[in-house]
Amino acid sequence: MAASSGIKVNNKIRQTKGDIIFTSFNYVMLTIFTFICMFPFVNTFASAFSGNHAIQTGSVILWPVDFQLDAMKAVLRDQTIIRAMGVTIYVTVLGTTLNMIFTILTAYPLSRTDFKGRKYFMNYMIFTMMFSGGMIPGYLLIKELGMLNSLWALMIPGIMSAFNVIIMKTFFQNMPEELREAAIVDGCGNVRYLLRIVLPLSSAVLATVGLFYAVNHWNSYMSAVIYIDSADLYTLQVKLRNILLLAQMETSLETLQTEVQLNVIEESLKAATVVVGTVPILVVYPFLQKYFVKGAMLGSVKG
Repeated sequence: MAASSGIKVNNKIRQTKGDIIFTSFNYVMLTIFTFICMFPFVNTFASAFSGNHAIQTGSVILWPVDFQLDAMKAVLRDQTIIRAMGVTIYVTVLGTTLNMIFTILTAYPLSRTDFKGRKYFMNYMIFTMMFSGGMIPGYLLIKELGMLNSLWALMIPGIMSAFNVIIMKTFFQNMPEELREAAIVDGCGNVRYLLRIVLPLSSAVLATVGLFYAVNHWNSYMSAVIYIDSADLYTLQVKLRNILLLAQMETSLETLQTEVQLNVIEESLKAATVVVGTVPILVVYPFLQKYFVKGAMLGSVKG
């Protein structure tokens, strides 16, 4: 034992020349693909902090040229943008909360093998993924429900996604039946089992589905255009659309435009607005990333 303890065993698999070429090719292609995906945002971010002359001459590519903060200051001083961001945050937080509640309450019963008729309910849900009433019937329904020009119109119609229900239902269904049997022996009911055992072990799928819902609410544009008329209820994406289409900031920025008109051009303002609308949701992702690869059931059942 003592003699053998000093021997180092090399378990590394020797790669052939073909393996090295294949791996190198994958790295090169992934690097190119990543650059293509990241370039538009990096270029927009650089433009938001670049000066007039650099933008006009096309000198801005991957980093700011003639660094300045005038465009970003102008955007952050615009009260309509701040209000639109507040509306978007409200819709995202409340909407995602409602989405998760209804998705969990639907997915859990469908994951139970003793739930009678669950196949029929699943077929109904799958049917809605392939067919829908369309835009006009949806608008008429929202109008009859009295939700026009209301933030509820941005949350209630999509309160549950059949696709996300299937993802969560499948995750719940793969949990060992021994967990439920042990819970029943300990006198645990369905609600307590769901809250105390199922959900704590489902952090991975909850984070993933929650992020899907949150990104969808944050980027929601068409619903706000169709159902919202009041400028006070515009979401950030609608506000961004107005800026990009009109090619200038709205009335509330007129005084600011005179203040920075020598330093800021409309392209810089557009880029700054895009950055303000994109960065908040990007900041959330790193905190949830670990749940995408985490083994939620690891160590939950032993022996």
